[in-house]
Amino acid sequence: MTDIDYMRRAISLARLGEGWTNPNPMVGAVVVKNGRVIGEGYHRRCGELHAERNALAACTEDPAGGTIYVTLEPCCHQGRTPPCTEIILEKNLARVVIGSRDPNPKVAGRGAGLLREKGLQVEEDFLREECDALNPVFFHYITTGLPYVVMKYAMTLDGKIATVTGASRWITGEEARKHVHSLRGRYSAIMAGIGTVLADDPLLNCRGGSGHQPRRVICDSRLLIPLDSRICRSAGEYATIVACGAAEPEKKRALEAMGVEVLALPGPDGRVDLPALVKELGRRGLDSLLVEGGGVLHEAMLREGLVNHVCAYVAPKIFGGRGAKSPVEGMGVESPDQCARLTGPLITRLGEDLLLEYDILGGMKGVYRNC
Repeated sequence: MTDIDYMRRAISLARLGEGWTNPNPMVGAVVVKNGRVIGEGYHRRCGELHAERNALAACTEDPAGGTIYVTLEPCCHQGRTPPCTEIILEKNLARVVIGSRDPNPKVAGRGAGLLREKGLQVEEDFLREECDALNPVFFHYITTGLPYVVMKYAMTLDGKIATVTGASRWITGEEARKHVHSLRGRYSAIMAGIGTVLADDPLLNCRGGSGHQPRRVICDSRLLIPLDSRICRSAGEYATIVACGAAEPEKKRALEAMGVEVLALPGPDGRVDLPALVKELGRRGLDSLLVEGGGVLHEAMLREGLVNHVCAYVAPKIFGGRGAKSPVEGMGVESPDQCARLTGPLITRLGEDLLLEYDILGGMKGVYRNC
């Protein structure tokens, strides 16, 4: 096996923590001595030991003189757990191969620098692109304090998310729908608008997978959410926030009695202040947000420059219909140069459907119109 093989094994281990490490990064580590893997581990859950400590604890022999491959620069500060540089030095490793650099101001090169000062051979940026791909959420959150926002929708080839009658089940096939639940399990929170709640009565939970359940956030400016909706009836089981512009006291008390947190964040027009909401979610330690709204919420999020990534599931179907809903509605832009710009897509085939993923390069420009 080669250095590439060992680091790719560390990457695959890191992914085992998906959905559980937030707001910490996903990290994997592999310890090699005399050409043999003698220990491996990953960061399993926020608050528990980091990947390096788990890998070294799992070693089948003394790792002294060996190499540790780790997908992210080892930390050098005391947090919820002791610094990983400390255990690497204690175990007398000779070499450390690092994938991603840690942008956390508490680390940011200090971990690698400390190990070099102590005489270890340190190689950085090894398979960095592959390692960086593990943690766009962490990198964004640790540098901005804001959740990494993913906008997700399913549409037909002609760009419809429902028929002219509003029917939307099912646009995509079973494999794509299953993938959506695995996607939900990656993020700390999932958000929809009141229009989606009234039209579809969704549960917005994560079925199957690891068992991680994202916090549910509903944007409901006028607090119209029905008390008998599935969101309200399941609030005792799944943590739920309803963000509103103004809260009518009696409705607020009824929702809170059901376990719903009502959060009043009015903007100048009385509607939910979306930037303030996203900032508040970040303040609470929610590092990522999956937006599964309708076209109005999606356009508002894009207009405010709050979206980082787009996941579009595309089905080989055509609905047609001038009045059929599309993924992004609102007023739209007035000229092509005001559009939201995206990277080239990552394309995944899911049965007969396609998943297209894009990073946002620039938000929609022009005067913001909150619809």
